[in-house]
Amino acid sequence: MAAGPRVLVTGFEPFPGAPVNPTEWLVKSLTEEPPVDHLEHVEAFRAAVLPVDYAVVGPRLSELGRDFAPDVAIHFGLADEASGFRLERLARNRFAADRPDNSGALRDAGQVCAGPDTLDSGLPLQAIHDRLAEMNLPVEWSDDAGGYLCNTVFMLSRAKACESFAPAISGFVHVPLTGDKPAHTLTPDDLRAGALAILDLTCREWRRLHSI
Repeated sequence: MAAGPRVLVTGFEPFPGAPVNPTEWLVKSLTEEPPVDHLEHVEAFRAAVLPVDYAVVGPRLSELGRDFAPDVAIHFGLADEASGFRLERLARNRFAADRPDNSGALRDAGQVCAGPDTLDSGLPLQAIHDRLAEMNLPVEWSDDAGGYLCNTVFMLSRAKACESFAPAISGFVHVPLTGDKPAHTLTPDDLRAGALAILDLTCREWRRLHSI
């Protein structure tokens, strides 16, 4: 039997206007308590925080590709207007020119990388939507991941535009700020549980495609 997938989860550090980023917490949680018992037939797992820096994020993905070579990459990011897990269907090959990154840099409007205008997510989104709904976790659809670093990473990952970073399956999920309900739609426990469900279903999809 072939080896299972090498699985990467990413989140982001805080950024201007968001001094707390729940995806940074998620990465820390998955690093401290890796989901090895939750995921079957996985060869290796890693979670990493990505920089909110246009000049650095691509090289960081390349570094992860050289060091870890993920087969599956699930990227999480913060959208404070989201009402739950926001499943991003399309990566758009464009920058926004109006939001500085953590270094203060702005990107001119234009393409993120060579390639088509849009690329579909590689995640099994309908299965993920149904599972999260069954878990009574809020979930919604989106066809626009924005023009900031979240969409940049989504496009770079789907286009395999970073040297050595070429996951067979990748996609992006936005989440809201977390905290105690009812002030927030997700608690930290909800965030971790939903992320584990997304991981499980995506690994199942990888195994289906590879007949494992």
